[in-house]
Amino acid sequence: MTADNRKKQLEQLFDAAVSAVSGRQAVTNAIAEDAPLSPSLIIAVGKAAAGMTLGALDEWPDCAALVITKYGHVTDELDAFPGVRVMEAAHPVPDENSLSAGKLLFDSIEALPAESHVLFLVSGGASALAEALPSDVSLSELKAMTDEMLATGKTIDQINTRRKTHSLIKGGKLIERFPGQRIRVYAISDVEGDSIAVIGSGLGDTNRLPDKGTSRIIASNKIARQAVASKAEQLGLTVMENSETLYGDIFELADRLGPFIANAPPGVYLFGGEPIATLPEHPGRGGRNQSLALALSAHIAGREDISMLVAGTDGTDGPTSAAGGLIDGTTWSETKASDALRRADAGTYLEQCGGLFATGPTHTNVMDLLIVIIDQQQKDP
Repeated sequence: MTADNRKKQLEQLFDAAVSAVSGRQAVTNAIAEDAPLSPSLIIAVGKAAAGMTLGALDEWPDCAALVITKYGHVTDELDAFPGVRVMEAAHPVPDENSLSAGKLLFDSIEALPAESHVLFLVSGGASALAEALPSDVSLSELKAMTDEMLATGKTIDQINTRRKTHSLIKGGKLIERFPGQRIRVYAISDVEGDSIAVIGSGLGDTNRLPDKGTSRIIASNKIARQAVASKAEQLGLTVMENSETLYGDIFELADRLGPFIANAPPGVYLFGGEPIATLPEHPGRGGRNQSLALALSAHIAGREDISMLVAGTDGTDGPTSAAGGLIDGTTWSETKASDALRRADAGTYLEQCGGLFATGPTHTNVMDLLIVIIDQQQKDP
């Protein structure tokens, strides 16, 4: 198999993963499986908010809806529904619109009548996209705290735990203010362990309102990886590994997984999770997936039988428009690649060598995937 053929197959496998956990489809499936509901309001917050809302509107097209999502993650399909209000805000570092979105959530929840029913849709990114702060915490302080946590390689669990301590809406505090009869939460998990208390910093956590609220996870990294495995079999490929072990520092992961992949037998290898990266003072362009892809390429330099894709299922990697990196044995160049990694500028390097992987917004978010295809090596006669 040629490198171009492996690239096409990797793209097909990634597409299968994203389709299986699309916000629209996941909500559609959940509605069909659950008891009947007649929502007075649909609220969706996160990078998958637009897709999740469409899944709900397919069932209740006349229902009012509030959609809070990342800039550029809105779909024109929402224009067909006059009852939809959309607000866009910044991610991963919040901005003024994040605070406006938080106030809008507060006002929308508190204005509901006692007989109301709400469908609340939460996905990754919600923590930054909507926030309400106590009077002694400013937006500039929130931004500085977020920048510091991102730059020093904190895990999403650590970041969201800290966010909850100063938020007036996270950790179930918003839902606690719900005055109606029933609030149902559907969440797409972008965290290790799939805990509703961690997703979006617990924005959809019903623990403070157990008599009125229920929550469930409707899409996860596991479901995405299962879809990759099924698609690989359809393509005639053998899945040798399928695990959620893509956690930890990107360079430690590269040092652990690189030699394993380089010495592994032919087949497909799947890893899911969310690596972390520690940034220099003035980072270049890129994200954790682009950096991990480039670091892994050092371990397969010169190989003609291996290709890898490392990408975020939401279609964005860090503060960039790319999803990740698609690399093979031609990617690594010792001096230039090492320098790019040192400067956290993997995105620039990968773009120059044709290894940048871009999808645009996928309207879902179940962390990251590393997909590896290893061919049967041809032996010299």
